[in-house]
Amino acid sequence: QVQLVESGGGLVQPGGSLRLSCAASGFTFSTYPMSWYRQAPGKERELVAHITSTGGITNYAVFVKGRFTISRDNANNTVYLQMNSLKPEDTAVYYCKASGTRANYWGKGTLVTVSS
Repeated sequence: QVQLVESGGGLVQPGGSLRLSCAASGFTFSTYPMSWYRQAPGKERELVAHITSTGGITNYAVFVKGRFTISRDNANNTVYLQMNSLKPEDTAVYYCKASGTRANYWGKGTLVTVSS
């Protein structure tokens, strides 16, 4: 069955860094564009970053541009989100999403808390 498992979240101080991973299985990962979303308490889920199936094109939300980097390793069916210069407003549950022509798949999320 399809699985997306996020990891790497945790508590970090403002200005710190975290690297999130999303391990995929059960589908042909290399053919799926992948995205990271986040949802803060009391807010709607929002797109953070997107990467094409080959990794050749990436896009970012304006509020993370220059601080976050999305990448993928198709040989290991994993997508990453490197987060630098973290701010308290980055606190959220972070989800990865696989976008297919017939179905989208979501992970269960990993919590990132930015606080001193």
